[in-house]
Amino acid sequence: MKDRARTAAIIVAVVVLDRLTKLYIRAAFSPTDLRPVIPRVFNIVHIENPGAAFGMLSDSPGQWRGIFLVGVSLAVMSAIAVILWRPRRAGLHDTVLLRTGLALVFGGALGNLWDRVFAGTVTDFLQVFIGSYEFPAFNAADSAITIGAGLLLIDLWRTRHHTAGTPA
Repeated sequence: MKDRARTAAIIVAVVVLDRLTKLYIRAAFSPTDLRPVIPRVFNIVHIENPGAAFGMLSDSPGQWRGIFLVGVSLAVMSAIAVILWRPRRAGLHDTVLLRTGLALVFGGALGNLWDRVFAGTVTDFLQVFIGSYEFPAFNAADSAITIGAGLLLIDLWRTRHHTAGTPA
């Protein structure tokens, strides 16, 4: 039960951090505010994103876009919940990296789903530049999803690499 409690704590921490940061941005920043943190590298902004990651589907009809994005989020979260409940049944090794990665992705998806359902848009506020390239604005939930996906890739590589080296 210790693994499940840790997983639940990660999910709750991601959702709480995401909610608090988005509530702060909505209260303290207008959509036209831009505050440089590290000039020409990192800004805090306030962007309401009606679409998916990187603004994809932003120009799609609102009602169908919302239904589609909520449906995809629920499907992904359901699949992750099943894997978290019984990872071995899903054909995966039950590792700390797997559980942590899935918890981060689940928490991030839940944070963005909350915005989509209750606000109709997702609040993004972190803006990063690498040279002349402007990375699309993102939020704490997006960061958790990205870090979680990275941990899942590392776990996949480690478990496949380890399994491949053992005789059958």
